[in-house]
Amino acid sequence: MSHKAVPVSLTAAEYIRSILGIIVFFLMLLLFTPFIFLLLIISLGRLSSFVVESIAPLIVKPVFWTAGIRFRIEKRTDPIPCPAVFIINHSSSLDILTILALGLPRVRFVAKWQLQYNPIFFLLGHLTGQVFIRREKSEKAVATLKKNVSRLKRKNLSVMLAPEGSRKHPGIIGPFKKGPFRMAMDLGYPIVPVYFDGNRELSSGGFLFTKSGSVTATIHPPVSTDDWTLENIDQHIADIRQRYLEWAGISSEEENLQMSTQT
Repeated sequence: MSHKAVPVSLTAAEYIRSILGIIVFFLMLLLFTPFIFLLLIISLGRLSSFVVESIAPLIVKPVFWTAGIRFRIEKRTDPIPCPAVFIINHSSSLDILTILALGLPRVRFVAKWQLQYNPIFFLLGHLTGQVFIRREKSEKAVATLKKNVSRLKRKNLSVMLAPEGSRKHPGIIGPFKKGPFRMAMDLGYPIVPVYFDGNRELSSGGFLFTKSGSVTATIHPPVSTDDWTLENIDQHIADIRQRYLEWAGISSEEENLQMSTQT
């Protein structure tokens, strides 16, 4: 069985549903932004987590319905650890919606800097304390993450990152960067892997054009970082990435072949 990433082909009806879904998404953002702004002002920012946990899933729910996407969360750990460093497999623009739909407790997202070019994302992102980094500039990205460690720790907040960095990476599961794992060590948080099954199959483009279908977000049990050191972190990262390869149904032979074609 081949696991090579291929472009997703959409029918005319799916393009129309996608366009309607995008319109609904931005209408929901426009509708909720004044309410969120007022809520955060009145609460002096203390309801930021409520916005992420309860309002964000509410915003994307009609978008899924419009685009014909059935979204399901499977929890293999209960309760969900908090605080923690949540990591995801990142391969589709659809990830933006499925991340918001999770409604994880007290979580903040690490997002690419360019999302701030949208004034709604800029306003909501900064009001709720999200972290924007320049992924193409590794040193600045690391500095931004380090700067936010003390804030997250002080406020007992979780954080979600994509260890692959960008959705544009070789293969189904791209190479993992050290940033999220070093951050977990600095915070003293466990790593909680989240695997999105269906995002890549439904959408491969850059702007939320998607086929209709099902997506499952599986929240896996936490991985303790208590015994992690700078000497063994590479092995721990490789072990966690291997889990993602297994969840994606990629064999060791396919992974080795993929790596050999890149070199």
